[in-house]
Amino acid sequence: MAAAAEPLLMTVEEYRQLPDREDVIQELHWGTLVTLPRPKMGHAKLQSRLVRMLHPKAEHLGIIAAEVAFRALPEYDLRGADVAYVSRQRWDATAADDNLHGSPELVIEVLSPSNTRAEIREKAVLCLSSGAQEFWVVDPKRETVSVTKQGGVPTVYHVSDRTPLSMFDSHLDVSAIFGV
Repeated sequence: MAAAAEPLLMTVEEYRQLPDREDVIQELHWGTLVTLPRPKMGHAKLQSRLVRMLHPKAEHLGIIAAEVAFRALPEYDLRGADVAYVSRQRWDATAADDNLHGSPELVIEVLSPSNTRAEIREKAVLCLSSGAQEFWVVDPKRETVSVTKQGGVPTVYHVSDRTPLSMFDSHLDVSAIFGV
């Protein structure tokens, strides 16, 4: 009986040799190339609002940005965070021709119709095990924010709640996130 062939894993360096595509987003998940649809304008507006809201709360400690590329698994993984907080020390230490090694300290994912529960759960586990202190899932349809901290279970915040920002000794009103 012949042995099954092992799948070839793509490295970050091999990924970087691929031609750029404007029609889709490509990421490297566990050594496999994954093609994602481009988000719609509502998604981009929510990302922008989160960046604007978080910036004044975190600017003295680090950077808040949208679409931050990071290498959760340095050799075989290159993903993007919809919104991220990265400490100034890590931001400044990342070379211009590389990506952040490990996950940002705060990773925020804005749900899209194409996201699956399994995919979001897998990304949360990956991020929380590779440097993230918190992983947020912002659900525009339900107008909720689910926050998972390292070693914790998700806490869901609704429009009438405040989401604590323990890293910044502050909070965000969930209603403001959704412009309610």
